[in-house]
Amino acid sequence: MPIFRITVKNPKFTSGVRVEKGMSVDVVTNSMVNPVTTNGGQEVANAFMRIYGIDIKKVGALNMAYLDVERIN
Repeated sequence: MPIFRITVKNPKFTSGVRVEKGMSVDVVTNSMVNPVTTNGGQEVANAFMRIYGIDIKKVGALNMAYLDVERIN
């Protein structure tokens, strides 16, 4: 199963929630496809909520403009 590292590349502050450049999460998926664009990015949103306690969807940063995706396995 592939592991993807998703890293914030641009800081953003919206609706009282802040994401900073360099924040990252690892997501294990069953598919070889970018997890940000698959399933509405739900696995990535869940990982940010679990690790940082933030709703990245609420910030509007759950897209490739703010996130860098790297396959590490």
